[in-house]
Amino acid sequence: MTEGEQHFLNELEQEIGRHPNKEEIIAEYHLHVFDLLQERSIDEAKVYDELVHRLGSPKEIAALWKQESSVTPKKTQQLFVFCNIAIFTFGVLLTIGYNAFDWDWLESLWAGLTNATSIIVLIYGFFWALLGYEIGREFGPRGHKLLKRTFLFSVVPNLTLMYLIVFKLIPHHWFQPLLSTPFIIICILCTAVLYPISWLGYRWGRKASI
Repeated sequence: MTEGEQHFLNELEQEIGRHPNKEEIIAEYHLHVFDLLQERSIDEAKVYDELVHRLGSPKEIAALWKQESSVTPKKTQQLFVFCNIAIFTFGVLLTIGYNAFDWDWLESLWAGLTNATSIIVLIYGFFWALLGYEIGREFGPRGHKLLKRTFLFSVVPNLTLMYLIVFKLIPHHWFQPLLSTPFIIICILCTAVLYPISWLGYRWGRKASI
């Protein structure tokens, strides 16, 4: 390790102080420093300045981590669980309204949504990628457990709805326009890949936090 690397990491360690994830943060930046210095040859005397230019000063980095630590995992988890429940609540209310009331605008909205299932799937996939990205960006290395926990809580409405439809515990004919074989297969596949999508978003968010 060059003197510039050591100086940068030591200064970062001092600036971070008593952060609860200090060791993980230092280890993370140690890897990023190593990767940056492998990209190209840098004069040893300019290593510290180059690291500051590419990553920010240790003081700036520490300030960002201290600011992010004020965003609690519980609040983040509650936000995404609430958003997913809100999406499903909208879908339930839309379905009930379409089948219970003879409103032209509601029929038009229903027809538009049932004809745009691919777009709905893509948007929903983006929601799960965003979930992972935000957790990775806000919490870095310590966000992996939070991602798993948030995913499990958030996916409950998905699994519950699938169970109710498959076992016909709710009026089956309400969902008939959506229950084509291709769409059911897409739903099963999408449910299976939701966590990998979230995990990729999480990895991207971790890199963005550096």
